[in-house]
Amino acid sequence: MTKQLIAITVLLTLLSCVKEDPVAAGILVPKTVDQDPSLPSLIINGTHLHVETYGQADDPILLMIHGGPGGDYRSMLEAKAFAADGFFVLFYDQRGTGLSKREDKAQFGDNGIQLFVEDLDALIDHVRRADSQKVFLFGHSWGAMLATAYLNQFPEKIAGAILAEPGGLSWTQTKEYLSRSNRINIFSEALNDAIFTEQIFAGRSEHEILDYKAAYFATFENANGNTLGNAGPYPFWRNGAVSFDAMIDAAERVGFDFRTNLSAYSPTVLFMYSELNEAYGREWAQTVSAPFFDVKLVEVADSGHEMLYFGWTNLYPEALTYLTQLK
Repeated sequence: MTKQLIAITVLLTLLSCVKEDPVAAGILVPKTVDQDPSLPSLIINGTHLHVETYGQADDPILLMIHGGPGGDYRSMLEAKAFAADGFFVLFYDQRGTGLSKREDKAQFGDNGIQLFVEDLDALIDHVRRADSQKVFLFGHSWGAMLATAYLNQFPEKIAGAILAEPGGLSWTQTKEYLSRSNRINIFSEALNDAIFTEQIFAGRSEHEILDYKAAYFATFENANGNTLGNAGPYPFWRNGAVSFDAMIDAAERVGFDFRTNLSAYSPTVLFMYSELNEAYGREWAQTVSAPFFDVKLVEVADSGHEMLYFGWTNLYPEALTYLTQLK
């Protein structure tokens, strides 16, 4: 039986075994914080975010920023280990992503990227207990781009930053990287798996249906032989399809460039890239990191792009050494 037939059979069996509306909350994708009050959360900058913390609130803050746009922090949870090293580790699903409350596309406005920066700033202000409490950012992929956007605007607020394979720091750079990292074989089984749900849900526009479809495209980038070098699928809760669409639409309409004020950021930046991501490599890491005043490049061995999940054993000691030096 092909993967498509197996997936269709499982889906139809699921739908036939429940009396509820098959698009009701929690049937196709996990419930969000506004649907499940038991989830840890905060109201930040006018939205309801899924937020989880580890460690002592008075310790230096380490804010983990996940990739996407539209992803969540589930694959980054190994980083809670930093709490035992004397850091207050904070994870959050960005606006409209993961287990955070869904938002309509119009809510993101003309420049959703700036709204994400403002969310991050409001979150830092909310958890920071004193001006003397240091704040560190650890961003992965799109999250590393968002972290850089924040550094570009608020360099004085951040004591150190770890950036793990940001695609680019401008829209032009990002498009160049995406042209290498998202090469699609239109005849591949993985792509067929990603799009077969259209046969069941074609024409539906409900948020949960869109998120359900988006999950299948996440499987494509991790198929055998993927360019990103990922060893296979990694855990996630929900892909925020509307959030992703809003971010891409904003980038295409107004563009972005997070490099305009990076020279004002004086602390050393730890810039990490993976050994197995064919689309990245040291040369691209040097290109993307060039605008920083001081940068240390580190290759994470035996890992692809999802290095906080597949490459944690090699990533952790490098990150800890860096953070401890600046703590």
